[in-house]
Amino acid sequence: MKRKAKFLFICCCVITALLSTMSCDDGLDVTQEYPFTVEAMPVQDEVAYGETVELRLFIVEDGGFDGTVYTLRYFQTDGKGRLEMEDGTVMKPNDRYLLGKKEFRLYYTSLSIGDAQSIDLYVENNWGGVEKLTFDFNADDGDDEEVGGLIIRPILTAVEDAP
Repeated sequence: MKRKAKFLFICCCVITALLSTMSCDDGLDVTQEYPFTVEAMPVQDEVAYGETVELRLFIVEDGGFDGTVYTLRYFQTDGKGRLEMEDGTVMKPNDRYLLGKKEFRLYYTSLSIGDAQSIDLYVENNWGGVEKLTFDFNADDGDDEEVGGLIIRPILTAVEDAP
């Protein structure tokens, strides 16, 4: 019986030693890249010429690493408009802009009359992660408005250039 107990004890010690040496690794496992999403507050779906729409955006990380940097770029896929950052910087399509905060606002101003408009925003981090958001706006065709019992209809006229 003593011999059996001694044999089991030695086997357990050998197995424990093998398992503890096989599970060790010299390198530290430091995660730098965490997945992220970009969330937006609801926005209006119609925009008129010259009207500005505020886009409130939030970067939500699944984890955090101090060295993560986010940039923003955009494309205007339909219509014509201008996109500004909250500091007043007018953005150019496909140029990257550094985001200093994880909560930020953009301002889209319509420069189209009667056209549907669409912009794609790309938020990227320095680890290769990319999130795409698309904002679609229908043209606000200036439907009739009733003000004080009067019906107001917008009239668009074309002015020809004089020779």
